[in-house]
Amino acid sequence: MILVTGGTGFIGRALVRHLSQAGYPVRTLIRPSPHTPRLPRGVPVDAAVAGLSDKLGLRSALRGVDTVFHLASAEHQGARANLLATDIQGTLNLAEAAAESNVRRFVFVSHLDADRASAFPLMKAKGIAEEYIRRSGVTYTIVRSSLVYGPEDHFTTGLAWMIRRAPFIFPLPGGGQTRIQPLWVEDLVTCLLYASEAPEAANQTYEIGGSEYFPLRQVIEIIMRVSRRQRWLVSISLPAARALTVYLEQSMRGFPASGFWLDYVAVDRTCDVNSLPRYFGLMPARFAYRLDYLAPRPVPNLFKQGLQQIAAMIQTPRRQKGDNT
Repeated sequence: MILVTGGTGFIGRALVRHLSQAGYPVRTLIRPSPHTPRLPRGVPVDAAVAGLSDKLGLRSALRGVDTVFHLASAEHQGARANLLATDIQGTLNLAEAAAESNVRRFVFVSHLDADRASAFPLMKAKGIAEEYIRRSGVTYTIVRSSLVYGPEDHFTTGLAWMIRRAPFIFPLPGGGQTRIQPLWVEDLVTCLLYASEAPEAANQTYEIGGSEYFPLRQVIEIIMRVSRRQRWLVSISLPAARALTVYLEQSMRGFPASGFWLDYVAVDRTCDVNSLPRYFGLMPARFAYRLDYLAPRPVPNLFKQGLQQIAAMIQTPRRQKGDNT
């Protein structure tokens, strides 16, 4: 049995789908909530209802579990996020429970530049969580990932959402000069599956990213081209971008960005471009080739369809008359 935390998230749904297709029995940890969880459709999966603060619930969820994939995080909750409770204390509780339950492998998805001494709250929280996992006694594999993209992500679809609603101009934090290294979600999931099985991955930390570095400006230009939305890019300072993001997050319903997202683009977030081939024997996908989900869908021509239906109705009696003669 495999336990996945964060199985209702963007990466979690892709991972659960791959595990199910590979024939693994999957259980996902779902926190108590009045809302219906967004589990992958058509995928058989057990559900264990427990929060990361519920130690008894975690032990119950780990019963019979061989491998844990820990993806749960509060980072996408924005201003409502409690990194201490979820990313730090929650990870400690889960890692200790996994060690007590003799889990064979604990796979943790972290971020590039995770460091307990970081000035950025999210990177600091991930760094502390990593240290708790190493001290827990469970056999672990930590995968520090660059920004991950794919359908329903919080990165490219969020940028496309903001570009679509921007009035003629689009603010570019810091001029868009910081470099990022986008990683296709399917490539990340492949690496996670390998890391959970490979003996040499035990108690190792990997830093992985895509095969290309991009300045943030170029990433936004690519997204504008694919989504067929052009905006004038205007540079603003990072403090101004943070203030604008906090205001829009609180005033606009469904706003996809948060202050944590700005932490990603405040400084370069990159690693070796050959990390996937060297560690996992995998050639990563090219960024611009995997963005078809951002392309606008063709609008059906209702007028043309109506004319075709009328023509079909006119021709049908003629065919029947010809057949009778």
